[in-house]
Amino acid sequence: MSRDGGLGLIGMCAGVAGVFAGLVWIGYPPAVDDSVYSYPFTATGFTIAQVVLTIRDLGLAVLLIALGTSGAVGRSWLGRIGIAGSVLAMVGLAAMEIVSLAAKDSTDTVGAGYGLASIAAGLFLILTGIAVLRAKTWTGWRRYLPLALGIYVFAPLTPGIVAGFGPGQVVIAGWMLLFAILGWTLAESPSGRATLPDAPTRAAR
Repeated sequence: MSRDGGLGLIGMCAGVAGVFAGLVWIGYPPAVDDSVYSYPFTATGFTIAQVVLTIRDLGLAVLLIALGTSGAVGRSWLGRIGIAGSVLAMVGLAAMEIVSLAAKDSTDTVGAGYGLASIAAGLFLILTGIAVLRAKTWTGWRRYLPLALGIYVFAPLTPGIVAGFGPGQVVIAGWMLLFAILGWTLAESPSGRATLPDAPTRAAR
C-alpha cells in the first residue's frame, strides 16, 4: 500500500469511529440533565468522549493531507488553499474538543468555536472539491466526494445541529460516513481511478 493509501486507511478508520460515536451518543442513557454541557455523560465520561473525538478529528486531518498529496486536487492554487484550510479547520475542531473539557459539568458552551471551525471546514472543502473537479484526475462518483463533504456542512449538518442533540448526532454521523468513504477511496486506489485488468493482447497473425 502506498503512503497516501495508508493515510487514507487512517482517515477511513477515523470516519468509521465518528459514525460509531454518533450512534453511541444517541443510544447512551443520559447520566445528567440535558442542560448540562457534558450531556449525556458525566464529567468522566465526557472527558473520555472528547479524547476520542480529538483523535477522530486529527485522523480526518491526516486524511485531508493524503487527499492533497494524492494528486487529486491537481497543482492549482485553489487546491492548495482548499487543502491547507480544511486541514487547519480539522485541527481547529480537534482543539475545540480539548477546550470544551473546561465546560464540563456546566451550562457554558464553546459552540461559537465549533461553529467557526465547522464553517471554515465546509468552505475550504468546497474549494478543494472544485479543485478536484477541475483537475479531472479522479473519475466517476469519487470526484464528487470532496465537494459533497463541503456542501454537507451547510446542509444538512448545520441545520441538524441547530435542531437539537439527537438530530445533530445523526447528521454528524452522516458527515463522518462521507469521510470514511473518502478514506476508503484513497486506501483502495489513491489515484481515484478504478483498477482495471490489463486488456488482452491481440494474437499475432
